[in-house]
Amino acid sequence: MTIQLEETSTKGAAFIEEDNKRLAEMTYSIASPTLIIIDHTEVDSSLQGKGAGKMLLMKIIEKARNNTIKIIPLCPFAKSVFDKDESLQDVLK
Repeated sequence: MTIQLEETSTKGAAFIEEDNKRLAEMTYSIASPTLIIIDHTEVDSSLQGKGAGKMLLMKIIEKARNNTIKIIPLCPFAKSVFDKDESLQDVLK
């Protein structure tokens, strides 16, 4: 699965697309140049149980680490992953 990122000046998303259909997406708001707020995760039933949601989150974390950005996970899924894995908490606000 290939994870792609897209951004505007105020919003962003990590997503998985196949045959021009978005099968999984994690969206975030850009609160400032150093802060993003993850607000929603959606995964198509065809990808459930395959780790797609965590892969989306890891792509956003990679971006955050490379750009000194902190993350506020309002999305329950993203928050649960952060709560379970201490190695990811360096990017938390």
